[in-house]
Amino acid sequence: MSENIRLASRRDFLSGVFSAGALIFAVRIAPAAEPTAGDVTQTAWNPSVFLGLNTDGSVIIVAHRSEMGTGIRTSLPMVVADEMEADWQRVRIEQALADEAKYGSQDTDGSRSIRDFYSVMRETGATARLMLERAAAEKWNVQASECRASNHQVVHGPTNRTFTFAELVTAAAKQPLPQKAASEVRLKSPAEFRYIGKGLPIVDLKNICTGRAAYGFDAHLPGMVYASIERPPVLGGKLKSVDDSAAKQVHGFRQTVVMEEAKPPYGFQALGGVAVIADNTWAAAQGRKKLKLDWEFGPNAIFETSSYRKYLLETAGKPQKVVRSVGDVDAALSKAAKVVEASYYTPLLSHAPMEPPAAMAVYRDGKVEVWAATQNPGGVQTTVAKALGIQPADVTCHVTLLGGAFGRKSKPDYVAEAAILSKKVGKPVKISWTREEDIRFDYYHSTSGMYFKAALDAEGKPQGILMRTVFPPIGSTFDEKEQYGGVGELGQGFVDMPFDIPNIRAENGPAQAHVRIGWLRSVANIYHAFGVQSFMGELAAAAGKDPVEYWLAALGAPRQIDFEAEKTKYENYGKALSLYPVDTGRLRRVAEVAAERSGWAKHKSGNGAGWGFAAHRSFLTYVAAVVQVEVDSNGKLRIPRVDLALDCGVVVNPDRVKSQFEGAAVFGASVALLGEITAADGRIQQGNFNDYLVARINEAPVETHVHLVESEALPTGAGEPGVPPIAPAICNAIFAATGKRIRELPIRKQKLT
Repeated sequence: MSENIRLASRRDFLSGVFSAGALIFAVRIAPAAEPTAGDVTQTAWNPSVFLGLNTDGSVIIVAHRSEMGTGIRTSLPMVVADEMEADWQRVRIEQALADEAKYGSQDTDGSRSIRDFYSVMRETGATARLMLERAAAEKWNVQASECRASNHQVVHGPTNRTFTFAELVTAAAKQPLPQKAASEVRLKSPAEFRYIGKGLPIVDLKNICTGRAAYGFDAHLPGMVYASIERPPVLGGKLKSVDDSAAKQVHGFRQTVVMEEAKPPYGFQALGGVAVIADNTWAAAQGRKKLKLDWEFGPNAIFETSSYRKYLLETAGKPQKVVRSVGDVDAALSKAAKVVEASYYTPLLSHAPMEPPAAMAVYRDGKVEVWAATQNPGGVQTTVAKALGIQPADVTCHVTLLGGAFGRKSKPDYVAEAAILSKKVGKPVKISWTREEDIRFDYYHSTSGMYFKAALDAEGKPQGILMRTVFPPIGSTFDEKEQYGGVGELGQGFVDMPFDIPNIRAENGPAQAHVRIGWLRSVANIYHAFGVQSFMGELAAAAGKDPVEYWLAALGAPRQIDFEAEKTKYENYGKALSLYPVDTGRLRRVAEVAAERSGWAKHKSGNGAGWGFAAHRSFLTYVAAVVQVEVDSNGKLRIPRVDLALDCGVVVNPDRVKSQFEGAAVFGASVALLGEITAADGRIQQGNFNDYLVARINEAPVETHVHLVESEALPTGAGEPGVPPIAPAICNAIFAATGKRIRELPIRKQKLT
């Protein structure tokens, strides 16, 4: 095949595929515009590692976080450009290489990008603005206070003279950096913002829409070979023998490579197995299918999800380790007018991003260069370095665009695979996981069993609550002996349960992991919000009260939860409670807005139509959901409308925030209605979207209305917080419509009539 690369539009491609009944088996399409590696040291002036100016006035802003659909490659540079007073049309965004010593954390996870770097980016832009203004003042021999940057130029107020940024670059480069401690740098007031709070289209929009954007699957180097790996079907399995004679008959086959099996704790290690190296992806995959392998499956072959579910629920039904205690729950239960109890279960989930994991690596002379769809370029460096026995500084990581991730692509096991194989075969190696590999060898979102018991007084108000949660923790992936939830997981909707109940006891039981457990969009908030918010719906029904009114009454007066006074261990998503308190007043406000905007008070549930409510704080953001459902006589469920109200502090790019919450409504509906990973004999039973189901267009919410609550608080997360309240709101709505209480997910396994 010729190495000449032809550009083809999607329209051209489809026309060629389907015209005259033709079927095209292979087309090479080269990305027209790949994210380039940011290096502002090559510009005429670089006042920051994130910012550079050229003598023609063009501005280079480095995006050090990964773009996976959130718009972060646009939003953070937008903050710099706003404070700098740069003309967005003269700004170019370049993607940073992995270098956390230079850029700080590059792990695009946990809805942290804006909250961790908003202030940094503002100061970066404001510093450049001040230096440009001082450079202009020196050239005019006037006071710097008389000069103001505006739309890519500096204006002298008294005389209206101007210098363009291009005319000031050389002089600005000679200015000393302002001293932040001396408060020399002035940040804009919100009234002065040009982009922040107003938003801009994402910088990759045209390339994405025209099929020219470069993703992990698009990486290519001359002489590259392709790998497909048959991994141990059970976690911890070991290869006993391999017969590759049939694989050698596949046209394009080159060789097989036996890879060392991962050993616990598994962390981000490559799982091992047998790799088929070939001239193209098809040959590699076909060769892998023809391998005859004999495995020793190991202790995890006992894993079977139905019996594991039983274990989780039985454990949750017994006393466990106390992780929060307020008052005397036992006394409250003993004198309750009514006691309500319920158990809840959620299954394992797969990330299943649209683009499965993909990476390309080339190893030469003790160093390796990789191109990867990764959320965690720093993790790529450390993981690959350990796998190859080299230093992290000898690993260069180029970050491509990500075709979705949901947390999966922050675990760089697949990048380690490409690097290991490149070293072994002496060529650039590309590995592109199939959908089946993606689902069967994931870092799964944890399954959980939960138990709740509440003491209600004569008026139905909760006076005490006992809560238990049991789940195999994420920590088990990094310490095989870990069976209890980490402080971070327990602080995601469980120990920080916000209701003003005088007697609270929260407990956590042990659960051994038999698969790799990892964080997925919203993490432990998914099951904890499902349990807590569903149970509050049950308490409202037991008390005979309107669910929203009951919820607000239980929340109590606005306050900040004092975990220190309670002696409760709590990790506030890595942020100080003094800056980001658990503020029930903000949670109350979003609940009120969601109820108002959805027309809650006007709706009458019953006869197959129902409205459900839930509200939850996660990733420092406050979100409330009202979901409308319809259930027909055959039990078929429809979701006509979702209303989401949120307070995420200062909003940088409103359109992107709204899109994240619209996506969260669909993601949350998929989790609630359909998502489930099962295992038998230690093997994952799902392998594609025919058996690992996600919401199709006829199952997703028909309308999603996102209501941004104005706030001057520090910006917080937007990518994940919309997910947790969706499932309980749907289940509460089903109860309102049908009287059927859903306590186990997915809903598709429950009979609704």
